[in-house]
Amino acid sequence: MVYPKKHLGQHFLKDDNIARKIVDTLLPATENLLEIGAGTGILTKHILTKQVSNFYIIEIDRESVEYLNKNFTELNGKVILADFLKFDLSGLFDGHFSIVGNFPYNISGPILFKVLEYRNSIVEVVGMFQKEVAERIASPPGSKKYGILSVLIKAFFEIEYLFTVNESVFYPPPKVKSAVIRLKRNNIKKLNCDENIFIAMIKAGFNQRRKTLRNSLKSFNLGKNEKVENMLKLRAEQLTVEDFEYLARQVNHNNN
Repeated sequence: MVYPKKHLGQHFLKDDNIARKIVDTLLPATENLLEIGAGTGILTKHILTKQVSNFYIIEIDRESVEYLNKNFTELNGKVILADFLKFDLSGLFDGHFSIVGNFPYNISGPILFKVLEYRNSIVEVVGMFQKEVAERIASPPGSKKYGILSVLIKAFFEIEYLFTVNESVFYPPPKVKSAVIRLKRNNIKKLNCDENIFIAMIKAGFNQRRKTLRNSLKSFNLGKNEKVENMLKLRAEQLTVEDFEYLARQVNHNNN
């Protein structure tokens, strides 16, 4: 028996139908798959019924690793005891890969930033998040929930909010609802602007989201043209990925 550990943010999914539904969401052609935080293997057992050529698990909890190795002997050394956030994913698969998991809510943001770091290798992510985080990621421009992660993820992934999950299907039950979302890598290999400026601008805009961009972006040398002037009258939540790219290009243009 594996007991959930509060310091690891563990809430074990116990509903087998939801587990199957999550795994069935993965693209049919998935060949390389990484599961993050398998716990007691409720997703793992369904993954093992699929035609996945290369399947690895990264799990930080030693007790879970021992349980998985004992109960899923077919994994045969594919369970890695490690902290996903510190693990170098570059040598794990020969080619692109997908990620699936019931992600600990206390590190969902860092997990997504790691996904962005390896975005050119990751084709798909299907994951369970706190409902509020899932809605924030999937929110369109103009929404009050639209934020830094929304823009950064949308720059490189198509986002789909799949379904909501109630607290009662976990042990122990969390105090919030959960949701499953899917990220599918888009065709954008490189932003049409300086990526560091793009990220800095997004953070500056949303860190003062109640202010217009004229105030929150005043440290950037944007120059003046009609399009920029119109954008500066808006707040960060009203801009698309392409809008932020355009503003980032203006900084480059005016610094040259």
